[in-house]
Amino acid sequence: MKAKLLAHRKERNEVGHITELKAWIVPVTEHTPHGLKYSAVYIVNGVRVIGYDNERGKGDHRHFAGVEKPYAFISMAQLVVDFNADVTRYLEGDDNESDL
Repeated sequence: MKAKLLAHRKERNEVGHITELKAWIVPVTEHTPHGLKYSAVYIVNGVRVIGYDNERGKGDHRHFAGVEKPYAFISMAQLVVDFNADVTRYLEGDDNESDL
């Protein structure tokens, strides 16, 4: 089975920050136990400040304020909720990773 694009959305806000979400349906493997490959990023001035992905060999994880931690993937819907919450926290100036 080839990867099948599930979603791809890229937006630029009024100050030029980029939000991009990509997700593919892939075969279930040890690296993709939920059958999804995904990436969600928030980019400010060319720098990723928030990211969620499941890079091969690393599994599900998130990047926030320069810190990478495992992410407990539940569903794409929950990932979008969690990602948007992190973007809101960042925009409100709360980049304290210890709160998570």
